[in-house]
Amino acid sequence: MTDVKPAQPLDATPGNGPIQWRVLKFGGSSVATATGWDRIADAARAAAGEARRFVIVVSALKGVTDRLEQAVRALEGRSPEATAALIDELRDRHARLARATGIQSGALDPLLDDLAAALREQAAAPEDARHGARVLGFGELLSSRLGHAILAAQGVAVDWLDSREVLRADDDSRRNERARWLSADCTVAPDPAFAAALGDRGAAWIAPGFIARGENGDTVLLGRGGSDVSAALIGTRLGAERVEIHSDVPGLFTADPRRIPAARLLRNVSYREAMELAAMGAKALHPRALIPLKRHRIPLWLCQTERPDIDGTRITPEAHEHGAQVKAIVQRRGITLVTMEGLDMWQQVGFLADVFGVFRDHGLSVDLVSTSESNVTVTLDPGANPTDRATLDRLAADLGRFCQVDVRSDCASVSLVGLGIRTILHRIGPALEVFEQRRIFLVSQAANDLNLTFVVEARHAEKLVQQLHQQIIPGGVGGDSVFGPSWDRLNRDEAAIRAVPPWWSQRADDLLETLGDDDAAYVYALDQVRAAAARLKTLRTVDRVLYSMKANPHPDLLRAIVGEGLGVECVSMAEARHVLAAVPELAAEDLLLTPNFAPRAEYREALDAGIPLTIDNPWLLEHWGADLAGRSVFLRIDPGSGLGHHKMVRTAGSNAKFGVPLDELERTLRLARAHDITIRGLHAHTGSGILHPDNWERSLEVLTGIATELPSVEVINLGGGLGVPDRSDELPLDLMALDAGLARIKRALNRDVQIWLEPGRYLVAAAGVLLARVTQLKGKGEVRYVGVATGMNSLIRPALYGAWHEIVNLSRLGKAGEHAYNVVGPICETGDVLGLDRLLPESREGDVLLIANAGAYGAAMASRYNLREPAVEKVIDAERR
Repeated sequence: MTDVKPAQPLDATPGNGPIQWRVLKFGGSSVATATGWDRIADAARAAAGEARRFVIVVSALKGVTDRLEQAVRALEGRSPEATAALIDELRDRHARLARATGIQSGALDPLLDDLAAALREQAAAPEDARHGARVLGFGELLSSRLGHAILAAQGVAVDWLDSREVLRADDDSRRNERARWLSADCTVAPDPAFAAALGDRGAAWIAPGFIARGENGDTVLLGRGGSDVSAALIGTRLGAERVEIHSDVPGLFTADPRRIPAARLLRNVSYREAMELAAMGAKALHPRALIPLKRHRIPLWLCQTERPDIDGTRITPEAHEHGAQVKAIVQRRGITLVTMEGLDMWQQVGFLADVFGVFRDHGLSVDLVSTSESNVTVTLDPGANPTDRATLDRLAADLGRFCQVDVRSDCASVSLVGLGIRTILHRIGPALEVFEQRRIFLVSQAANDLNLTFVVEARHAEKLVQQLHQQIIPGGVGGDSVFGPSWDRLNRDEAAIRAVPPWWSQRADDLLETLGDDDAAYVYALDQVRAAAARLKTLRTVDRVLYSMKANPHPDLLRAIVGEGLGVECVSMAEARHVLAAVPELAAEDLLLTPNFAPRAEYREALDAGIPLTIDNPWLLEHWGADLAGRSVFLRIDPGSGLGHHKMVRTAGSNAKFGVPLDELERTLRLARAHDITIRGLHAHTGSGILHPDNWERSLEVLTGIATELPSVEVINLGGGLGVPDRSDELPLDLMALDAGLARIKRALNRDVQIWLEPGRYLVAAAGVLLARVTQLKGKGEVRYVGVATGMNSLIRPALYGAWHEIVNLSRLGKAGEHAYNVVGPICETGDVLGLDRLLPESREGDVLLIANAGAYGAAMASRYNLREPAVEKVIDAERR
């Protein structure tokens, strides 16, 4: 067992016809533990049980290649003692895994001796990338040899295959020497004769990833993460039925799931979308792995080693692209930015050819490009350019003959990846406000219309990805066939979470009785409203909760909420008059009026009635300041960016009409002082349907910064927007996390200021359902329609916001869904759809369908469009029976 010279390429002799192969690749985390090898053995048995030949490709044990790379960088003048210590460290690491799997590791000693010799050679010639490639390749040689023994001990018969027998690097003189050794290319095509010859030698193999055979038989590497590439290339040459990549995640997500738990699994992705995601930073897949698979239409399955039960991402020729949408937000670190500037380049023929020739001469691949009359800025692809400081210095010196050059290595790219980005810029525009006050070095809109990329300072990248993901993902077309469960949903301990069925599932008979002879009705459960209020009252950092009554102004709901000790927030004087009439014990000072572009008379009426007032526009102070002179008011601030489940419910940022922008704050305060107006409170509201607890923490951070300079501020009102899960598998808003985040910021203020919240939907959405009788059924081709007695005239949220509401057949509750229906209403509009592709039991005329989470912005936004009366409103109360 030696690394001196790998075997010559396998002879390809004709076999007896096509042989079905499968290639399974396992990453560093998977091969580093005994449990991981149990999973690998299970996968091998499953493949063997399906009567297929297979190759297992493995990475080095997690961290081993990093350790070898550290050693290569530090080898100049390295002592024999340091080399011996490294060998002992690696011997111990592999021996511990061997013991955990019940085998001996002594068979690795010859390989470790070879590694020691390679380290000595590298120390003697530290600039020679050939020696570095040889050293770095030992990680996979060690893991695959050890894995061969582990599988044998578990009764899985596999032979060891040297990948250098299978893969030979291309001779590409255009690439620099380091790239040729450390990030080599291999070109392969399906080779039936080779597949037959390997099949004749054995049905099951284990092979090291990352390495290939270079010129003269030397070891070359396929780039960091190159084991994915090895598996793809081996699978392509074998003409495999599919290639599987098993790692610590089950596939591609809408963002890095280990950093953003709300990221959702992408179930089915086309080759070109997957390539774009991988190239722009998705870590589950090396982009070069897709090139041969796409060319030869070989499916790629991404799987999670520890969770083989999860159907991960499938990248196949049959994957359907579901129209223009953003599917993921990804980042790439390690971006090198090269800026070339000079007035001499304007209208200079051949300037770009000259400077790009310099990159070619240095063997460097340019990734993103931005040009103007006097500036050309490019980035270097971190995956294709193994560069060091000396290489960049030489590049800058050569480019300096043509222009002024600046090289930055502390950059990252943030990319919105999807289809038809150019066609949806108007939709994603509001989300781009997160880049405000961030330095952007380059913006690139891909020529293939698959990504929009921003190059920024590396320190800002992660936060930007989080903010963009909250605003843009998920959504889009394709529904659950494209967007799978979130990372936190996949990793949730379901046994530890007490499953609480929705209240309406336990009270079907009561609901049907309440509907009576009506064809459609909203039904509100007052006990559920009280329970939601009680949860909010557990927040220790929140001094007062106001109900945002625009969500639902039904008098019984108002009385129940006020009865729990909550105040009321209104957005019009009509609302204020309504609640004071409905709840006589409510005083004017228990309200808060937050109008927006209302007539002057409303402000005067509120002041005369003694209702606390919020202003959100300096124009009011400039033109109506006399009306407010000597008064105390709340000032609504726009913190700069909004959140929410749809762009039309985001109430902050330049595309929203609400709030005083931060750059207008100083002028607003000057106007207030001029009219002797006291700023008693600060207010911010960013949007609706938010399930991320840090939203209110960020708002509080902005407002406390302002309050520090305003000693008159007694109250900070963080608005509402507290989300309610739409689907049964979604986690609710974590109120404990929200409370803890607010407490951290509040402590920093060093002064006694009250914190208020003003939720609406949180209090009433889940407490209300819309019941509607089935009127007709219809089929058009493969599409089935079930019509009900009311539609967008009662519930406009699905048509207006694309909102998703759970729909069940209450008359047949508990029966399995048999058909996918589009649930539609009687309104003469194509958009009159309450739910698409809903799995329901066979439905009949007269059945009652239930639309859940309809207690907020349902009846409150209803109309008499088509002169159809909206659903009536009814109340039930389990606590008052």
